[in-house]
Amino acid sequence: MKKLLLGLLLLSSHALLAQDAATYQTPPKALADLVTVAPTPGVSVDSKGQYMVILERAANPTIAELSQPELRLAGVRLNPATTGPSRAQYLTGLKLKKLPNGTETAVTGLPAEAQLSYVQWSPDETKIAFTNTTDSGIELYVADVATGAARRVGSVALNAVLGTPYNWLPDGQGFIVRAIPAGRGAAPAPGRVPTGPTVQQNLGRSGQAPTYQDLLKNPSDEAQFNYYATAQVMRLGLDGQTKAIGQPGIITGAQASPDGRFVLTETVHAPFSYLVPVYRFPLRTDVFGIDGTLVKTLSDTPAQENVPYSPDGAPTGPRDYNWRTDVPATVYYTEAQDKGDPKQKADIRDKVFALDAPFTGSPKEIYAAQYRFGGFEWGNENVALASERWWQSRKSLTKVVNPRTGQTRVLFDRSYEDRYSDPGQPDTRRNQYGRDVLNLLPNGELLMLNGTGASSTGDRPFVSVLNLNTGQSKELWRSQAPRFERPVAVLDAKKRVLLTTQEQPDENPNYYIRNLAKRSAPQRVTNFPHPYPQLKGIQKEQIRYKRADGVELTAMLYLPAGYKKSDGPLPTFLWAYPAEFKSAAAAGQVNGSPYQFNRISYWGAAAFATMGYAVLDNASIPIVGEGSKEPNDSYVQQLVSSAQAAIEEGVRRGVVDANRVGVGGHSYGAFMTANLLSYSKLFRAGIARSGAYNRTLTPFGFQNEQRTYWQAPEVYSTMSPFQNADKMKTPLLLIHGEADNNTGTFPMQSERYYTALKSFGASTRLVLLPYESHGYTAKESLLHMLWEMNSWLDKFVKNAPAAGTEKSVGQVGAESK
Repeated sequence: MKKLLLGLLLLSSHALLAQDAATYQTPPKALADLVTVAPTPGVSVDSKGQYMVILERAANPTIAELSQPELRLAGVRLNPATTGPSRAQYLTGLKLKKLPNGTETAVTGLPAEAQLSYVQWSPDETKIAFTNTTDSGIELYVADVATGAARRVGSVALNAVLGTPYNWLPDGQGFIVRAIPAGRGAAPAPGRVPTGPTVQQNLGRSGQAPTYQDLLKNPSDEAQFNYYATAQVMRLGLDGQTKAIGQPGIITGAQASPDGRFVLTETVHAPFSYLVPVYRFPLRTDVFGIDGTLVKTLSDTPAQENVPYSPDGAPTGPRDYNWRTDVPATVYYTEAQDKGDPKQKADIRDKVFALDAPFTGSPKEIYAAQYRFGGFEWGNENVALASERWWQSRKSLTKVVNPRTGQTRVLFDRSYEDRYSDPGQPDTRRNQYGRDVLNLLPNGELLMLNGTGASSTGDRPFVSVLNLNTGQSKELWRSQAPRFERPVAVLDAKKRVLLTTQEQPDENPNYYIRNLAKRSAPQRVTNFPHPYPQLKGIQKEQIRYKRADGVELTAMLYLPAGYKKSDGPLPTFLWAYPAEFKSAAAAGQVNGSPYQFNRISYWGAAAFATMGYAVLDNASIPIVGEGSKEPNDSYVQQLVSSAQAAIEEGVRRGVVDANRVGVGGHSYGAFMTANLLSYSKLFRAGIARSGAYNRTLTPFGFQNEQRTYWQAPEVYSTMSPFQNADKMKTPLLLIHGEADNNTGTFPMQSERYYTALKSFGASTRLVLLPYESHGYTAKESLLHMLWEMNSWLDKFVKNAPAAGTEKSVGQVGAESK
């Protein structure tokens, strides 16, 4: 009996060591400060460049806030108390500033402890609307720009379960809202006693399904989803008066026509699917009059459970209904001509049709797309831009379209992998309906803003003028060293006046007005302080090197403040996220700029320069498959070669200690980390957050791999760290959110991988963060994440033991408390 009791005590002691810390931990202050620092505000500027709204953002929520009730239904996560999203990031206040140098004035009339979101300018830009979320619902507010006074509009409670719950009417005198139906009653109680089994059936029809999460599972789920997602579309005037439009339903979209006479609605309805999320449920599209009467049912499509799992796949039947923004009331939509299947041969993949008010005629074909149609940028009756894309070839087409005649001509024909050839985004203006349209200048010219400006010398944002008649482009301005300046908006296209942001490695971004015509010095309009001045001095350099096959690679090298090469090589942390390419030339293009602000975020690896590490951040890990080759057929070789090249470059520079290098990544970067540890001896330890490790659990493709497990079993097996757990001898820290809803990265992926590694005696540690999804948001979770990462790196990288002498994870946990 005594022996049995002693055995139980020993077993209990071992369990405590294995489970380790039961409370949230805090990392060293330099890391903790990155979580607790007040976020820099965002801004929104009217199209005339007269007023700026400064958006004061909330700090990270607490774990108590994150643990509020949440329902996970039909691919949606909702807060049943508010009938809105369960993980929203709120604004805490709004300020107005008259440009360029007016004072900042706080918007008045806001509720105490405001939680604001969904900020929108009115069509005439004299007002801003926004919502406030209380403990029991979502309210709509309007603020007058001239006075800064805000007030609540009406008394209806909005329903934001399926997205933005309101839109302005074109006349600026009211809104189309999705409201909680009056008298909807009490929510149905979750069913505990089943009425029978849950049954799914397929009668000989093939269809590939991704591993979606949070799907409906039974009739009780259906009843709950129907209750919380149902909304009443209504017209809500600024005076608070309401007018119902149609009947209550599960409304996924409601938008007034540009002239305000009609409302386009999309309504999900039964039978619901247990295989796909809400956006693939049966969908009815209707046009109502603004008086609430039904004008026309445009389509009613069945559930789309068999859409090919490919970026080039598309639903069958009409899809993507929308209003033309340049005419009073014309609906257009897209329909696949290849049954949405990219494997079918077809000269025309998509056709676009339009139907004018009063919607009694037949739809007219207005565009035929060689690839998958991406959308229109409307201009006027003679000019629009149409975009197409085909993932398999990385092809991108932009065409100039004459909406009146249907004539088209190619403006850009390029690979969207080629960052250097990106022409940028066209400048737009608000038309008489308050809708954005192309800002066409005399002689058919159009300003193009490129906020990245990728080039062989690094990212250098630019502005150009494009002649739509000739296709010729002329650069007007480009960011110059030693600053990184990015165009944000065009304030006056004719006078060439822009709103930009400027930054340097030790100078956080602030907003400026730049006049390209006058070539005068830019005028500063904001003074946001450095968010973490105590971390100034971190050294940053963009490095360029080649891997063994000649592909050019890039990484951002961070070094501790005050470090000199004479101090000797440092322990190193490499952080990356692999990317697939069809072109080695595109894979080798420079990414990033050495002149950007040192964003020492809690999320990536750069923060660990404060802990005495050299950091190889955003290191290029391109997986290239040119021509008929598939990138993942040589995934492992390219992965290891890229990581080795980064380390060797750091060693050549004298800053990286090759015997003390750790590697980490999030999501697909976590998958990369596990594979690097399985197939190389380059690293002393790894950190993998929210990854997927067993690819047989995502058998219909993953990331950009489009072949199924049955088509390429050897690729799936080779690339799955779980199947190769016996090869893994390097210490690995696994972190995962318990509520991860990302397709493919179920928490089970980390749990099962940990169990496999443990069975082979690997040094490993599994940390599951309560209530966290694929990205972590609670302050306590983020602080604990940094504590875990820092402890692991200190133990196995900075103070690395001699090879083969690592202690068990229980000992690591006990010592690092």
